[in-house]
Amino acid sequence: MKTLYFDCFSGISGDMTVGALLDIGADEKVLLDGLKQLKVEGYRIKIEKKLKNGISGTDFSVLLDDHHEHDHEHEHSHGDEHDHDHDHEHHHHHHEHQHDTEHVHRNAGDIERIINESGLNERVRKLSIDMFRLVAEAESKIHGKPVEEVHFHEVGAIDSIVDIIGTAICIDNLAVDRIVFSSLPLSRGFVKCQHGVFPLPAPATLEILKDVPVYYTDIKFELVTPTGAAIAKGLADEFGMVGELEVDRIGYGLGKKTYEIPNVLRVMFFNSKKKISDRVIEIETNIDDMTAEQLGSAMEKLFAEGALDVFLTSVLMKKNRPGTKLTVLCSHEKKDAVAEAILRHTSTFGVRFSYMERRILDREVIAVDTDFGSIRCKVGRLNGELLKYSPEYEDCKEASKQYDRPIADVYNEAMSKMRDKLNI
Repeated sequence: MKTLYFDCFSGISGDMTVGALLDIGADEKVLLDGLKQLKVEGYRIKIEKKLKNGISGTDFSVLLDDHHEHDHEHEHSHGDEHDHDHDHEHHHHHHEHQHDTEHVHRNAGDIERIINESGLNERVRKLSIDMFRLVAEAESKIHGKPVEEVHFHEVGAIDSIVDIIGTAICIDNLAVDRIVFSSLPLSRGFVKCQHGVFPLPAPATLEILKDVPVYYTDIKFELVTPTGAAIAKGLADEFGMVGELEVDRIGYGLGKKTYEIPNVLRVMFFNSKKKISDRVIEIETNIDDMTAEQLGSAMEKLFAEGALDVFLTSVLMKKNRPGTKLTVLCSHEKKDAVAEAILRHTSTFGVRFSYMERRILDREVIAVDTDFGSIRCKVGRLNGELLKYSPEYEDCKEASKQYDRPIADVYNEAMSKMRDKLNI
């Protein structure tokens, strides 16, 4: 599995993202050819190799035709350190499009039209629109306006349109299987923008980052921009890496200002095909005042809420009372729903959480035709090697009822058909 990991120790912005993706191997020509398909003109792209606090990376910049670089969402002039391995400028300036500058305030519909009328492929268009919608919805909430009435300022400028669509083009070009982000650092202080002075993190940034793992720092400059927040939330399959992984490649995208900490975004390719890991949450509680029937009913409710496994263990509780320990495994996404189901459908007053990693086989489900109808079977592989297969119990139970045959007959028939199908 090819995993792209964003290590956002110094935050994330649009230009840093495109720079990092180019640095790790996205095709520069594919990016530039894709951007040419947008009907947005009046800008130049500058791609340079530079040093930032002693770290070599790629600096991606969008400059307007007046030859003054437009501020990248509160990030300003270039840093002082230069190491020009290459310095390319690509021009996109047609006089009939001179109105396409930072002075034009576009709404979400205008931007979606720019994307949809381009020749970009469907995945790139969808990724781009999804990221812009996150910003539009956040601005709508902050300013108390319907989404269609929100006019973009910083994020509607040419540079940010290029940053977001450029990010989508590079992601599509890299063809990764999974995208993971680190938790995002938030800063304190204030920043000047179109609407005046706003607190950090900017209100739109914080709105976008709902349900995203973040942590506060004492840093006084903007770490995560609205565009950066939308990129993280729009691209992430998950947040946080676990398990033993092999680092394949590393890339750095450079921010515009130079600070005490390196103002860079680090991206990595991880090779995790040798060890397939999965994160789960274990939820536990001890119960001493429910009957077996009541516990059985609660178990059914928990599976209905998405529990991966539920089991009961006999325990000796305080005052030497016999009781039952209820243990539930679930994904991070189902944590709140499963915990609430335990509180609603059992007599407990609280639950315990443990965060765990498990080693799993690469799984797929294959249906086989038997004398008892279609039966689904789980197949488990390790690094492509077939290790085991097993019929689904619920399918076998249903067929056993329908055909009035012992469940073992259904099970054995399904196993036989699977052996034939897998040429074993």
